[in-house]
Amino acid sequence: MLYLASGDSLMSLAFSYRLGHSTVVNSVHMVYAAIESKMMEEFLPSPTEDMWTEVARGFWRKWNFPNCLGAIDGKHVTIQAPARSGSQYYNYKKTFSIVLLAVVDHEYRFRAIQVGDFGRMSDGGVFSASNLGKGLERGDLNVPSSAPLPGAPEIGPLPHVLVGDAAFPLKTYLLRLSRARMVVECAFGILTARWRIMLRDINLHPNHVNTLVVAATILHNYLLAPSENQRYIDEAEERGLCLPQALNIGGRRAARQAYENRRAYTTFFNSPAGTHPPVPLFK
Repeated sequence: MLYLASGDSLMSLAFSYRLGHSTVVNSVHMVYAAIESKMMEEFLPSPTEDMWTEVARGFWRKWNFPNCLGAIDGKHVTIQAPARSGSQYYNYKKTFSIVLLAVVDHEYRFRAIQVGDFGRMSDGGVFSASNLGKGLERGDLNVPSSAPLPGAPEIGPLPHVLVGDAAFPLKTYLLRLSRARMVVECAFGILTARWRIMLRDINLHPNHVNTLVVAATILHNYLLAPSENQRYIDEAEERGLCLPQALNIGGRRAARQAYENRRAYTTFFNSPAGTHPPVPLFK
């Protein structure tokens, strides 16, 4: 996770942990591939009608926008130019990148993503060629049927829609509006601030970058679901999958008894016996 969160290079991490560069590289790839394979089903599942309905209710409740399936946008994840790739990854910002196309709900969680398109492609082009765009065009993505707008039954039922910016085509299922669309910009901002590797040119093969970005979005959703987090941790502890508490880290190593003493004091101060009434400021 340090590679994602810190933005340090793999070489820097190898020096920090006194490990071989190839060992660190292989470990990073294995961890992010495991996150994608083990956590995708729970934290970034395939859309269902119930999911779309939940998102639409959330947009109405929080953003005063009815029948909204989510906000959609694309983000360029910058990479170092792959060998012999020509201009495929070269984008309009004059950098090399892959595209993360994402649909975000009212709580800044990613609900549908597509990762790995060439940076030279526009957001609208990526959407049109994506499984999401094709599925919406065919009408086979479990989208709820049209519904009347709250408080305006005279208008009649209207279809559920995504909201995007001017880079996307105007469709019966896609509107170009600003206010509700801002949640996807905020989600990208949170993703980048949390996983600072997104702020640098990632020096990995594009296939590995794809896996890294998918893992980052899954972990983003995981951190925005505190109740799910605790359940995940509890299950891991029950199955004995959690690492033991790390002791004696750092240059000045304390004796084990010192850690035990600190733990005992912590237990005392958190108990009724250790609770002290506040000291008055003035006598």
